[in-house]
Parts: sequence; C-alpha cells; structure tokens
Amino acid sequence: MLEALPPGAPLPPWCDRHLPPARRDALGGRAWYDTTLTAGLPPGAAPVLALGAGGAVLMPLMRQGGALRSLTTPYSLGWRPLAAGEHDPAAMHAAGEELGRALRGGPPAVLDCLPAEEGWLAALTAGLRAAGLVPLAFDHFGNWHEPVTPEDGWDGYLSDRASALQSTIRRKTPRCLRRARFEWIDRPGARLEAGIAAYESVRARSWKPHEPSPGFDGALMRALAAEGALRLGVLRPRDGEAAMAAQYWVVSGGRAVVLKLAHDEAQRDLSPGTVLTALMMAGILDGDDAVHEVDFGRGDDPYKRLWAGRRRQRLGLVIADPRHPAGLLAIGRQAAGRARRLGRQWWEARPWGRRGA
Repeated sequence: MLEALPPGAPLPPWCDRHLPPARRDALGGRAWYDTTLTAGLPPGAAPVLALGAGGAVLMPLMRQGGALRSLTTPYSLGWRPLAAGEHDPAAMHAAGEELGRALRGGPPAVLDCLPAEEGWLAALTAGLRAAGLVPLAFDHFGNWHEPVTPEDGWDGYLSDRASALQSTIRRKTPRCLRRARFEWIDRPGARLEAGIAAYESVRARSWKPHEPSPGFDGALMRALAAEGALRLGVLRPRDGEAAMAAQYWVVSGGRAVVLKLAHDEAQRDLSPGTVLTALMMAGILDGDDAVHEVDFGRGDDPYKRLWAGRRRQRLGLVIADPRHPAGLLAIGRQAAGRARRLGRQWWEARPWGRRGA
C-alpha cells in the first residue's frame, strides 16, 4: 500500500488518473504536488504514496522524523485523498482502514490542512477507528472566504464591504496609480520571469518572515501559468523598477484564491497592498473566469476580515495507536486538555467565575 518516491522527483505518471484537472482544482492537482515535491519539501522529508480501496484512492504522504504525515507544508491550503471520481464514502472508509492497518504498531501519524466541511473526512476517520487506531482532532488554521455572484462583478462585491475599506480604495487608488503602473501577468514567458523577480524582490523588503522554501513561489507560478490558472499582479513605480507590491492568485473551479501577497513598507503611505488587491480582484471578478468564491488562503490575519466575511476551519488529525507508547501519550494529552477546557468552562459558568462578578 505504501510506495516511497525518490527525493526531488515529481509524481509518477500513473497518478494522473487520480488527479483533478487544472480547470477544476489547480491547487489539488499535478502543478501543486509536483512543485511541492521538487521545490517545497521540508528538510529530511521523504515522500510516500498510499494507495487504498482497490486502487481507487491515492493519499500523498511523507515520512518525517520517523513518522508519517500528510504531504503538506506551510504553503498548503488543503489536503484530501485523491480519487478518480467522487469521494465515495465506502472507498474513503476502506482507504482509512487500510491506512490504519499500515500505521499499527508505529508512532502517531498526522494529517493536517483537512477541510472540516467535506463529507469524506467522517468516512476516512471511521475507517481509521475500524483499524483500531484513535484519530485525535485539532484545530489547524482558519480560512476566510466570501461567496460572490459573477453577474455582480467587482462593483457588487465592493458595495458589500465595510465603508472604511471602500473609502481607502477610492481615495488611494487614483493617488497610487499616478505614481505606479499596474502589471497583470497570466501566462508563461519573459513577462512572467520579470514578475517573479519583482515578487521576490518586494517579498524580501516586506514584513513577511523568512521563506522556508525560497524557490517554491516562483516554481509554482511557472507551473500555474502553464495551466492557465495564474493571476500575478505587480505595482511598479513609474520612475523606477523596484516593485512596490506584488501578489499572485490561482483561479480554477470557479474559485479565486490569493496565495501570497507582499508590499514595500517604505511605500505604505500609498497603501499599495490594498490598491493592488483591489486591482487584482476587479480584474478577476469582471473578467471571464465566472468566479463564485474568493478565498484568502491560510490563517486568521486581521486584514482578511475586511475582504471576506466567512471563516471555515481547517483541521488536523493525530492518528494514535494506543498500543504504542507515543500513541498512548498523545491520547492522554488530548484527554487532559479536554478535561482542562471543561473545567474552565464549568468555572466560568459559576457566579464566582464570571468576569466582572
């Protein structure tokens, strides 16, 4: 069931029957996984493929520090088993049970970036339990998103935003564009390479932390552009070349997802990050992509609430074998944490535990 891949190699060709086409899910297909495998793996990680349910379900994993975990990195927005068709509950249950049997006797495994709202997760978890393992859920990160109506376009979307954001966009956009030029890049070639260099330059001058895999963003932009899913935007000063802001989106399956954005703090008086986001969204929502959702990716950064009004939870699972010492310890830790939370809730519900009482 488990097949190790050579380090630095892309997915083998036989995986194509499990991968969604780029037009449906560019972030769950070959461009994403090949880029992760060749440019985004953590140090010491060894990729592993788990094939279950009679070959119907493929689970991209990796072995790190002696334990298995989902093939996810700090760049991942989601992870799911890959199926040739729909995620059939019976197949998901069988795949979970087979994975569970492969994990028996070993240390806990971890699956993260899991979409809590998708039905296959319950079937996979039930399969793990049927194999005698204990799936321990934890909150991984939040994902802010907003449904949109293609007919309403950018103007309709903007009219639903907070008045403060509307005011900033209307005041700062003309001022910013008097000093900067906007570049939209969505296909391979010399302009893309210049856009990648601009993104990396402004990223290095931004507030962002150090990149765990510095070559990942550029490699992903090239792969997405080849599939027609990339939307890269750059703001450059009219009197120079050093970018003021840059960001890139992926559009597929009716969703527009912003993956990375950065701006130069030295130019903050022009709000170049806000202006560029507005320009990119206007281009996407008024274009031919028929987008029905905008997605602000990974994390609960405060600015995202200005652009999107809904939050969904991404989960993780620690898959523990109670017969293994590390598995038993993980189970005990979660039980102790649950007891502490319940005790705190009980205390705060008492008259003497209420704040201000």
